Amino acid sequence: MANEIQYQYREDNLIKSEPNKYNEEDLKSEEMVINLGPQHPSTHGVLRLEVVSDGEVIKDVIPHLGYLHRCFEKHAESLPYNQVIPFVDRMDYLAAMNSEHVYVMGVEKMLGIADKLPKRVEYIRVLVTELNRIASHFVAVGTYAMDIGAFTPFFWLIRDREHIQRMLEWASGARMLYNYIWVGGLFYDLPVGFEERCAEFVNYLKPKLAELEGLVMENKIFIDRTANIGVLPLDLALNYGVTGPMLRGSGLRYDLRKVDGYSVYPEIDFDIPVGEGKVGTVGDCWDRTDVRVREIHESLKIIEQCLEKLTKEHKRTREFDPQELVPKKIRPKAQDFYIRGETPRGELGFFFRADGKSDIPFRCKGRSCCFVNLSIISELSKGSLIADLIAVLGSIDIVLGEVDR
Repeated sequence: MANEIQYQYREDNLIKSEPNKYNEEDLKSEEMVINLGPQHPSTHGVLRLEVVSDGEVIKDVIPHLGYLHRCFEKHAESLPYNQVIPFVDRMDYLAAMNSEHVYVMGVEKMLGIADKLPKRVEYIRVLVTELNRIASHFVAVGTYAMDIGAFTPFFWLIRDREHIQRMLEWASGARMLYNYIWVGGLFYDLPVGFEERCAEFVNYLKPKLAELEGLVMENKIFIDRTANIGVLPLDLALNYGVTGPMLRGSGLRYDLRKVDGYSVYPEIDFDIPVGEGKVGTVGDCWDRTDVRVREIHESLKIIEQCLEKLTKEHKRTREFDPQELVPKKIRPKAQDFYIRGETPRGELGFFFRADGKSDIPFRCKGRSCCFVNLSIISELSKGSLIADLIAVLGSIDIVLGEVDR
């Protein structure tokens, strides 16, 4: 009806806005539909799972998205390129530095200034993104342990994540949404004393990681809840476009920091951990968590090498200006461009369409690793028990702000 108020309550409107794939007529007499989330604490944010089960056995899982309405892409198409960065932060708020880095690299490559950046800027960018990668993996592993019944690792990891939050806040002035990496440079150079405190943190964290591995990864209950659960075969992962620790947990040594070799990563020595099936089957929930824990060790190696470069070869000087190459007006030539980078959850990509006449993107689309990785939950869960669905979902490690963009 033309004059009907759009959001006026009507029963059929409610059904249209909250559709289920399955109706009662579609189910067999033994089957039932259970809604898991968005209130359930183990659904990792505002996610609703429509679960069809026969008793305890799962027949199908359908994720229902779109409760946050971040509207990142539409915001990006109404603001100049440099003013989009605060909105990029809000996509994956647990790894804002990593998202900023990818977005900014894309704009710089479109402008043709990517190869002119000072090395000190590049090493600082890699340093803060690897710190943020560790903080993100801490949340992933800590909340995952809590999902399946263990509280202590969560408290330990949040305690250590707090050190990183304070350092990034010291550098940027913000606690989680940094707006620190700018097109053409940085918001500011590292504060005086940052390198020394960061080195202290690395030395502090190494023995803590050994404790974490003993508490979580070698814990018999944790192994029983995650080994041989939610096994993701490599061919299935590739067919679904899964990336990040999800893909590497299935055995493929694929990391964009190595494959694309962007920023100063080619100058840094680090390994790419993959799932090996040490306690179960390659590609199970335990392998995915193990990859994240070992990636923390690799990030510490990267941070140590960045600190060495920043304190010996590319030192702080009075002449160094981190905003020297920041353009006053950003207007790329007319082109379609795609950039991608490795965030803690996988491949984050940005597609730009520039018309050459405006400093506002004509089109900006985000390729979300969380969205793609979540699409495989139905395949991973069929035939599992409902209790194992929580273990499978937690092992995907999603952030809903990036899922609905």
